[in-house]
Amino acid sequence: MLHLPPQTPNRKTRVIIAVGGGIAAYKVCELVSTLFKTGVEIRVILTPAAQQFITPLTLATLSRHCAYTDDDFWQATHSRPLHIELGEWADLLVIAPLTAHTLAKLAYGMADNLLTNTVLASTCPVLLAPAMNTDMWLQLAVQRNWRQLLTDSRYHGMMTASGLLACDRIGAGRMAEPPEILTYIQSLLHTGGKRDLIGKNVLISAGGTREYLDPVRFIGNPSTGKMGLALAQAALHRGANVTLVHGSATWDVPLGVQAIPVVSAEEMQQAMQSYLHNADVIIMSAAVADVKPRDYSTEKLPKRSLPQSLPLEPVADIIAQLAQLKQPHQFLVGFAAQTGDIVTPAMAKLQNKNLDMIVANPIDKPESGFGSDNNQAIFLDKLGNQREIASCSKLQMAHYLFDFVGLSHAEAQRRGV
Repeated sequence: MLHLPPQTPNRKTRVIIAVGGGIAAYKVCELVSTLFKTGVEIRVILTPAAQQFITPLTLATLSRHCAYTDDDFWQATHSRPLHIELGEWADLLVIAPLTAHTLAKLAYGMADNLLTNTVLASTCPVLLAPAMNTDMWLQLAVQRNWRQLLTDSRYHGMMTASGLLACDRIGAGRMAEPPEILTYIQSLLHTGGKRDLIGKNVLISAGGTREYLDPVRFIGNPSTGKMGLALAQAALHRGANVTLVHGSATWDVPLGVQAIPVVSAEEMQQAMQSYLHNADVIIMSAAVADVKPRDYSTEKLPKRSLPQSLPLEPVADIIAQLAQLKQPHQFLVGFAAQTGDIVTPAMAKLQNKNLDMIVANPIDKPESGFGSDNNQAIFLDKLGNQREIASCSKLQMAHYLFDFVGLSHAEAQRRGV
């Protein structure tokens, strides 16, 4: 039997937010406020430069705890050195914005302030969200320090975005937005910083397909693709190379994910088969249409010309075709969105389509299924393992899925199945 980690921690998680000196420091207010609302304990550290942009009082109010500065570091008001207490306390340390100066000190193991001393006195994962002027970010010395720091498995780096900077330049160097940082934080709190998908290629389908009758009318479903997005985020945060084949979406594809937008089931089939050969894990979380209109009009049909009955024809069964094409080392995961009894039809799909694993999803329960930010499911694999996942965020569900995939795949290899 598979033994997965528990779904809920025994105590509140503890996160240090360290703020560097840059205009992006104002964004940290949103991050701290949102993180506190999720039930996380927060401690904030500000560098002297950070205090030129934002005050300790602001962050102390949002975190419900005093915000620490170098003035606290050099005062003997604690029973133990402050940087030691903070370093041992933290489950995760986030530096946002990370400046070129702090990056250089971390790359060479220097410690001359509260922030850098706390980093060296801790053993938890460190999430880095750099922000600086484009020319500064692209300097050879800065890029060298960035690459050097990321060779240490403790450090997890977020890509900078491109856009209009505070210096009126348009280019790379924008700090990741607070929702992106929060998602990465949630991933690291689940995994403890492990990168068990490094070197792996993960291919994911997401969202619903649309089968058009004419240029404005189509057969579709209410899938938003949020589950596929969460799977892409989780895989990326665990070190994978991620390709996301997705239907219509209202969300932005995460930086670092290769996105392949499609519309119809046929387009999704072609894209999935094109990228299949290079994938280690394939996850079909998309809600693919079962049928399409037999006839398509290139011009909008007048209302009076709409057929009284709509002739339909089946579309290709994408996951069944992928199962026939996949190689022994590849792991194929399907989804089964069901009402009522979700296990029986999911088990039949698992066996009939020769899948390695299937996720049985109830779509008739509150906070579950299409459009919801949360999900619940039962995981089933071809070895007979089964695990029920209670309602949780779709990002948490994605991580539980990858935990299950890793253990199931390893067990299948041991048993030669």
